[in-house]
Amino acid sequence: MGDSKRRKENLGEKYGQEANILPWMPVTKTQATQFVKWSTRGAWGGIVLLVIWWLTVRFVGPAFGWWQVN
Repeated sequence: MGDSKRRKENLGEKYGQEANILPWMPVTKTQATQFVKWSTRGAWGGIVLLVIWWLTVRFVGPAFGWWQVN
């Protein structure tokens, strides 16, 4: 008997299903990888928005407020 058939008999219904990260946590390894990918994209998006906001406040804001200097 081959290893694949033996593994299929041992696992039963769970054969071919992806394993969870931890036995008590219903999150698969693929889901964890996707979460890291999307959270990294979100973090970079936040950094870009913060830089745009800073540039606007730092340079554009004072340029429009020049007449209120006195």
